[in-house]
Amino acid sequence: MKKAVGLWIDHRKAIVVAVTDEGEETRLIISKTEKQLRRSGDSPLKGSYETQQVPASDSQQKALTGHLNIYYDAIIACIRDAESILIFGPGEAKGELKKRLERDKLDGRIVGIETVDKMTDHQIAIKVRQYFLK
Repeated sequence: MKKAVGLWIDHRKAIVVAVTDEGEETRLIISKTEKQLRRSGDSPLKGSYETQQVPASDSQQKALTGHLNIYYDAIIACIRDAESILIFGPGEAKGELKKRLERDKLDGRIVGIETVDKMTDHQIAIKVRQYFLK
């Protein structure tokens, strides 16, 4: 076996488990994305126009997209040398990462995409080991 990678992902973090002949390595990649609207003041009562305290949705979306691009770039840098990639997790991030891998011409290495709920790091490592060491 060369290098196989299992990746649990959501928009907040990714846990990458690399399995090679020499053993196993686990990495945590944290996203800087923020899904909630944040007010610029401490209290809605500070200003007379509350709409000015919430960022415009298009600028917020651009910021979210920018943070996600940085996050996905970090993940791809971590898994680029894998021959086989298993992607699993609870939400939309799996499909978004798959599209990025397609764009980078790495999608041929994807061996599976699964929807799973939240898992502990230990459960993730066991799942990856069981998948690739069948």
